[in-house]
Amino acid sequence: MKIFFLHDPKLLLYGFCIIFFGSYGQTFFIALFNNDIKILYNLSDGEFGLVYALSTTLSALLIINFAKLIDFIDLRIYSFMITSGMFLACLAFYFFPSNILFLFIILFALRFFGQGAMTHAGITTMTRYFGKDRGKAISTGNLGGMVGIMFLPLLVVYLNNYFSFKQIWLLSSLSLIFFMPILYLLLNNQTERQNKFTESRDNTKKLWTTMDVLRNKKFLTYLPLTTSFSFIGTGLVFHQIFIFTEKGWTLEMLGTGFIFLGAFSVLGLILGGPLIDILNPKKAILFVMLPIFVAITVLLFFDNFYFLLIYMSLYGFNLGISSPFTGSLWAELFGLDSIGTVKALFHAIVVFASALSPVVFGYIIDWGFGLGMISSISLLIIIATTSIPIIFNKNE
Repeated sequence: MKIFFLHDPKLLLYGFCIIFFGSYGQTFFIALFNNDIKILYNLSDGEFGLVYALSTTLSALLIINFAKLIDFIDLRIYSFMITSGMFLACLAFYFFPSNILFLFIILFALRFFGQGAMTHAGITTMTRYFGKDRGKAISTGNLGGMVGIMFLPLLVVYLNNYFSFKQIWLLSSLSLIFFMPILYLLLNNQTERQNKFTESRDNTKKLWTTMDVLRNKKFLTYLPLTTSFSFIGTGLVFHQIFIFTEKGWTLEMLGTGFIFLGAFSVLGLILGGPLIDILNPKKAILFVMLPIFVAITVLLFFDNFYFLLIYMSLYGFNLGISSPFTGSLWAELFGLDSIGTVKALFHAIVVFASALSPVVFGYIIDWGFGLGMISSISLLIIIATTSIPIIFNKNE
């Protein structure tokens, strides 16, 4: 493990930092300002949810072609470009007038550059340059996202005592200005790194295009399983207030639960990275949804506060192991030269899934079915999507 961290520590720190700052475009961070945004733009919960879903869907459609640029241009140029985009998106919340069209543009930019491009850049870079240690590298990079989940909400709550929500977004944009020179220092030897990678790669391997990947049977076989956590997990988090109210849990309990979620997501990353490096990704991925399956079962049948902690812990653990498991799977199936193209397509579908589930679960709630129906559908999705690669591999 010590050798791994000494191999390219600057690039590991790059992965950690760019995914951390990509947190500004993640649902958990934007949701901290939901009430302020709805008041400023005079929106209901449903109207804001619709704007959010539409902006996220558009970002998912456009990220496919944009993010694969990481396969063709210098990582330094690409990283400065997407960080600048994130800076402008945060800055826009402070300067743009309170018009719903401007809100759509802001949310689109936050989702496109934050959840989309910056997260994709960190994971793709970790996958490409660390060879057989890619699982550990992906986990290290994703620790940046987990640190964001654990500490940014606490920071925002503290800053709310002294600043308006627009001023907090201004501070967020300023933090990205400080990140840019750090970005330069972390990637100042990128030319040498890329030359080594180019010399070591197998030029006889196929370079995959987006349409090639979409037509590939193995990609389609594993796609439902690898995107199911994004659909289920985002839907559960987006409607967490409804779920907690139905279970009789308080917001204070929710705050405690997120501490467990963050801690166990880090544990999942720490264990998942080294584990996937020694396992067959195509077999290991079949177990990736097991923690959330148990978590939803607990959520469905138990109301005690201690089971809340079990539910949040298992959710966090699944969140932690998902990224290194799926990242290593795509590298195994499609190789490293085209990993940016493959992950750009996959990431776009993941973003689309995260936009879809809040709407689907919301209508289930509106129609009066509640937590029982949401949990049952989620469990059936896990069973069905896990069965597809099992059946495919059996018949292969």
